[in-house]
Amino acid sequence: MENYNEKDNMSTLSQVMQTMAKRGITKEYRMNEQGEMKYEGSGNSYQPQDLSIIKSYRFEGDSNPDDNAVLYIITDKQGNIGMMIDSYGAESNYPGENFDNFVREIPITESDEF
Repeated sequence: MENYNEKDNMSTLSQVMQTMAKRGITKEYRMNEQGEMKYEGSGNSYQPQDLSIIKSYRFEGDSNPDDNAVLYIITDKQGNIGMMIDSYGAESNYPGENFDNFVREIPITESDEF
């Protein structure tokens, strides 16, 4: 059964992250300075085809375009589920085009579960 109060409280990045933490999703996928995508706490490096975006949440700042962000819920072939956060617009969390190109190549298999 869906918890509608939980869905109502998912309008900000921090609220969605708190909800994901309650569901056991606390680790992040991050691209390091060498352009390798890593899952927090593991030594695994991933290629886009090793991952799948199962949900994305976009957030826009009310008055400041620098507050724009996207939160991806991602799973890998080993069944790990984690978050990946990126600012978008004028500033990104990741310099250059490596990150953007990498994310564009990740298959999307949206799930209503998240």
